[in-house]
Amino acid sequence: MNKALKSPLTYILFILPAFILFLGFFIYPIFTAVNNSLTSWNGISKTMTYIGLDNYVTAFNDIAFWKSVRNNVYFIFFSCLVQVPLIVIFSLLIANVKRLKGLYKTAVFMPSIMSTAVIGILWGFIYNPDFGLLNELLGVFGIEPIYWLSDKKWAMISILITNAWQWTGFYIIMVLAAILAIPKELDEAAAIDGATGFQRAVKITLPLIMPIVSVVIMLSVAGAMKAADIILVMTKGGPAGSTDVMATYMIRYAITSFRHGFGNSIAILIFVFTMIITVLYQVLIAKRTERIEY
Repeated sequence: MNKALKSPLTYILFILPAFILFLGFFIYPIFTAVNNSLTSWNGISKTMTYIGLDNYVTAFNDIAFWKSVRNNVYFIFFSCLVQVPLIVIFSLLIANVKRLKGLYKTAVFMPSIMSTAVIGILWGFIYNPDFGLLNELLGVFGIEPIYWLSDKKWAMISILITNAWQWTGFYIIMVLAAILAIPKELDEAAAIDGATGFQRAVKITLPLIMPIVSVVIMLSVAGAMKAADIILVMTKGGPAGSTDVMATYMIRYAITSFRHGFGNSIAILIFVFTMIITVLYQVLIAKRTERIEY
């Protein structure tokens, strides 16, 4: 047994199945997408016409593409500056609840396991300008109905709120697990020394959960870059492309317009942009929060 464990062949045999899957479902599709992005292929015909970097030039010269990039940036900033702070606050509040803690955890996690189509339809009713719950509440204060999903001023923020509502609970559970893993002795010692609940949260709990908060930020950024389903259900990118993101822009051309080569070029750009953001975040911020000792 010991001889087998010392043999490099043993480790190769254990790694090989996962490595084959990695090649087949990650590396090969990437190279295929890169190859297709250099063509004018419609996704159906057997012949491909290579056109070099023309698809990328077309994308960079398209105003609609840059609007979709801007909307992805909105997703990222909303996630990092609004959603993540709310996640931390709600996690701290639930962690300090004495009764029915399980009920609160289940309640916040519930939207995360619901279908995006269901979420989109549900919030579509909430945003309905004629009988939606939101406009009914505004009407109590004498405010005129707002066309949440058909007005350029409100459509994007409506999508952002809906997307945050769906996924905030998932991240709360992650942060909550990190909070509950902190030894109680640290909090009790600080309380004995006269620290208030707010001071303990800021000086003890928050620094200790920064590694998991960093993970939450990375997952939020990744989710923001691939957001598409909630937009397709609620607005289909409208009105007038005001809620288009890179993924919906790609779907429109790759599937609806049968410009498969162009769609693959957008997929590659999404991958590149995501990698750049991830690397920058890891280099500038994430490394500072990797190791926390109790």
